[in-house]
Amino acid sequence: MRPRLLLALLVSSAAALFSGCSTAVRVQPWERATLTDYTMRPDRDPLAVALAEHTYFSRESATGGRGVGGSGCGCN
Repeated sequence: MRPRLLLALLVSSAAALFSGCSTAVRVQPWERATLTDYTMRPDRDPLAVALAEHTYFSRESATGGRGVGGSGCGCN
């Protein structure tokens, strides 16, 4: 009896968890102006972009950082 209860609990919790992924988020036409605002752009601050690129390059130890593919060993 106990394994059956555990299985039922597991199935019901999985169904509840995955049912939230089935709904699609739709952006209304009047909300698109907010999303295209300058403050929503990730590259609006050139210094922050340069620092993020430097951090990524230093952490990955690959030539070119994010823009050029590298093996990570520094041999290319």
